[in-house]
Amino acid sequence: MSQMQSVERQLREMILGLEIGPGERLTERWIESRFAASRTPVRAALLRLETEGLICRDGRGWTVSPINLAELEQIAVYREAVEVAAIRLTCALEDKSAIDLIEAMLDSCDAATAREEWHRVGMDFHIELARLSGNDFLFRAVRDAMTRLSRARWLEVRDEAALGRAWAEHHAVLAAVRAGDADEAAGLLSTHIVGSRDRLVTSLRDDRRGLRARGFAVVAA
Repeated sequence: MSQMQSVERQLREMILGLEIGPGERLTERWIESRFAASRTPVRAALLRLETEGLICRDGRGWTVSPINLAELEQIAVYREAVEVAAIRLTCALEDKSAIDLIEAMLDSCDAATAREEWHRVGMDFHIELARLSGNDFLFRAVRDAMTRLSRARWLEVRDEAALGRAWAEHHAVLAAVRAGDADEAAGLLSTHIVGSRDRLVTSLRDDRRGLRARGFAVVAA
């Protein structure tokens, strides 16, 4: 792994894990010192993170992008289109044995599971389901969309009721896929994505003042 890739990976993990919060300023000098890296790979890493929408330029420095409520709603529309297309392809597969692996992944989470793992598994459910479609474009689209949602979803996993509801919906989607019922699977997945968006946006909007008090920038547009 190159120095640029190492800096990029570690910064991405810190941003997605909210170790560096939305709205927090970054300087190249701090990054160079933090990761013992030289200026050129640091700048290259920052440019790559900028293309992912995780950071933005702020004068001569950089700022971690705020959580944008309007963007979350737009991503949900995008996700619904690509994930529904992917799941219809998956339902048409003759061999659906890989569904068992995704279900086992969901079942691995219980009351003793760390919130970080719930967050990862919830993301991977959608990504791995799209991977089964066999369409690399749809798979990458879902993976990229889930990456953009990661910080906001990390805030959502604080709610145990929301987690339980999401897991029940995940299992219902898998049951429809296993049965090969594309219309049922597509409808359940669409409802899940829209419902998740509504709950997430409402939660963030209602808790915006508290999040700002913690130093997290949340904007409406």
